[in-house]
Amino acid sequence: MSVKGVKGAVKQPRSTLGGPLCPRPCAGPAVLCGDRSCLPLSGSQPGKEAGCGRTGPARMDPFRDTLQRLRESFSAGRTRPAEFRATQLEGLGRFLRDNQQLLQEALARDLRKSAFEADISEFLMCQTEVTLALKNLHTWMKDEPATKNLWSSTGSHHPSCTPAHAAELYLHPEGALRPGAHHHPLELPPNLTLVPLVGALAAGNCVVLKPSEISTSTEKVLAEVLPQYLDQSCFAVMLGGPEETGQLLEHKFDYIFFTGSPRVGRIVMTAAAKHLTPVTLELGGKNPCYVDDNCDPETVAFFRYLNTGQTCVAPDYVLCSPEMQERLLPALQSTIARFFGEDPRSSPNLSRIINDKHFQRLQGLLGCGRVAIGGQSDQSDRYIAPTVLVDVQETEPVMQEEIFGPILPIVNVRSLDEAIDFINRREKPLVLYAFSKSSEVVNEMLDRTSSGTFGGNDGFTYLTLPSLPLGGVGNSGMGRYHGKFSFNTFSHHRACLLSPPGLEKLNDIHYPPYPDWKQRLVRWSLGPQSCTLL
Repeated sequence: MSVKGVKGAVKQPRSTLGGPLCPRPCAGPAVLCGDRSCLPLSGSQPGKEAGCGRTGPARMDPFRDTLQRLRESFSAGRTRPAEFRATQLEGLGRFLRDNQQLLQEALARDLRKSAFEADISEFLMCQTEVTLALKNLHTWMKDEPATKNLWSSTGSHHPSCTPAHAAELYLHPEGALRPGAHHHPLELPPNLTLVPLVGALAAGNCVVLKPSEISTSTEKVLAEVLPQYLDQSCFAVMLGGPEETGQLLEHKFDYIFFTGSPRVGRIVMTAAAKHLTPVTLELGGKNPCYVDDNCDPETVAFFRYLNTGQTCVAPDYVLCSPEMQERLLPALQSTIARFFGEDPRSSPNLSRIINDKHFQRLQGLLGCGRVAIGGQSDQSDRYIAPTVLVDVQETEPVMQEEIFGPILPIVNVRSLDEAIDFINRREKPLVLYAFSKSSEVVNEMLDRTSSGTFGGNDGFTYLTLPSLPLGGVGNSGMGRYHGKFSFNTFSHHRACLLSPPGLEKLNDIHYPPYPDWKQRLVRWSLGPQSCTLL
């Protein structure tokens, strides 16, 4: 289905200069970004508009007008009323409902993703986030009262005054955001773009969205169809490759949200540091999966090969004893056959690698260790069979980079202590998994390690719970999102103390001179005693 035929299409918006906007607009108060491809900070071509191929005068900034438009909308307070925020969220929900088939077809072209997998991992989770935000928007937007001490609680009985100071956290939109501006091209394009967008819209921000140029079909739908459902004075989509994205990052934003690799995350953070822009970085990494001798080994397979292993939360490698490896291999073999049949290549439930570049990278990793299961590949189809590697050394390439593919290395350890030591001497992962029938083993792994998220005897179920945040630690990122955590991420929690007028006599205690009795009184009023005086 062509996006040109989408019901409810609107005319191309006009720029502030009177001409048609570049079909790849770019900026706004907040930026949402999600790409693991290279993002240079300089060297972009001056005068070339993102994605349109038109060349203008030297030093022309293709993003300036769009950024200015979004900033003017935010400064005018357009995004702040709850009614406006709800309207935008409802529009996003309609986009998901109206265009599920269109997005599903795009995912099939990009990744050959099955309809079931797309529904569960993409549409359902996004729609759940929208529904939750709409249901709780007014509650989330309420200012949060703060505890006061005796000094801040004194008030006046003058009829024109409020009875006391008001101390609260005032929830204020961050402003011009670039949330989710790069979702990882290898995993969940709608999910990793739209879930952060829910929080940014609910928090009352203007948004610049930068989908990955590698998921070309999904990118096209997001760029051409999504803006029809949102207020384009407060929302823009920017398209382009590394050069355009690097040029966009040279602009000042109020917040940047990025999903991608640690390597590109450093580039984004360097660009943000130039303007002291706060960031959320969801970066992934090598997620360990400890399989204890006392467990059911079949659970591991599904979570590794979902989306052909192209998810940032998938188990990246298994740690187990040699004895468990002997039990685990046949269990993995039978589970793979049950999921994908004896010929996984013909299975409609096994996706393909996103492009030739990543296929070649993964094919190179097949030479590490020894192939125990799978190992077949076909570049013409971008197919790599679900694969298990054994006899893998810690120094081999497959253990030095995030795999993002259907390859599962097994590394042998002799004990739980050795597994914990192995994990702790490496970078902190986004997720850590532990499988054991012993709660003591699971709890010890939880207590003695660090990761963004922990899963005990379970894989991706936590992703279905908006009450639990997703976010990394250390090399796997900073910040968190999902549910109200997304709303908080894109809100500035502004400390606010409102004092009534007419308190000058009471305020005399603040001013010099400071005799002993005044010092004792101030120390007492600032102390931890409960306050009853208004």
